Parts: sequence; C-alpha cells; structure tokens
Amino acid sequence: MRVLPIAVAALLAVAAGAQAAPTDVYRAGTLEVSQAWSRPAVAGVNGVGYLTVRNSGKAADALVGVESPLAARVEMHSSSMAGGVMSMAKQARTPIPAGGQAILGPGGQHLMLIGLKKTILPGDAIPATLSFASGVKLKVTLAVGTGSGPPAAMGAMDHEGHMAH
Repeated sequence: MRVLPIAVAALLAVAAGAQAAPTDVYRAGTLEVSQAWSRPAVAGVNGVGYLTVRNSGKAADALVGVESPLAARVEMHSSSMAGGVMSMAKQARTPIPAGGQAILGPGGQHLMLIGLKKTILPGDAIPATLSFASGVKLKVTLAVGTGSGPPAAMGAMDHEGHMAH
C-alpha cells in the first residue's frame, strides 16, 4: 500500500518548513520560463511540475514535449472540475500565444512526472527539457518546495495518488 510512504514524504515536507519561490528564469529565443517548481513525492509514484512560459515573439508557439531523467515519462495534463468531480486529461500540446503566456499551475494545466525514479524532497531540483513546436529545446530545473504554491505548505494526495492541486 502506498499510503505509508506518501505519509512519510508529507511529514518530511512539512517538517522542512516553507521556502522562497523559485527565482530562476530560463530563456531561449522569444521564450522565457519562470516559476518552475514541484512538490515532494516518493519514488515509484507520480510527481507534478508547474511553470510559466512567456512568449515575447510575434508568432504563437506550443510546448509539445517534456523529458526528465528523474521520471519514466512526463505528460502534460489539464485538470477540470465538473459536477464536483476533479478530472485530468492528457494534453498533446500547451499553446503559448504570441505576446502571451501559458501558466501551468495548481488546479489547471500541469506536468505529470510519471513513475518517479527517486524520492524528491524539499530543496531538491528536478532537471527537465522542454520541447517547443518551433524546435526550441530549453533545459530548466523544477525547484522542489513543500506544497501548494511556489513552495509553501504540503498539499494533500487525491484518490489516485497524485498531489492534490
């Protein structure tokens, strides 16, 4: 049963206390990624990633893939609430409008780190490579915080073992 390892990770995260929000900014061409963060999770379960992508260019782009050496695979998901039930759907791409931004955050679009290869704790860093429709590839680091905002209090788990968001 996964409840015990998840509970241990939650207790460790709460004990570690709050951290400052991630401040690293990553740039390639007209794309800028900021506020890249994640929550603690134990090896073998799924983790989550959040970030903001800004596009200062005159042409739209899209996030079309993500890889991390710490996960078996990374998927883009969108969360929605219907009839009091939260559901997630895999997304093939995340549009980044010209002169606009895409926010991957709690309760909406996010990255699912499927099959974590190691336990991630507050203070850890998760390397990831973002691939865009324009051909740009951007290496970023997700700062592991302790919870529900760029790093605050530990979030709860939902019924499928995902971090609640």
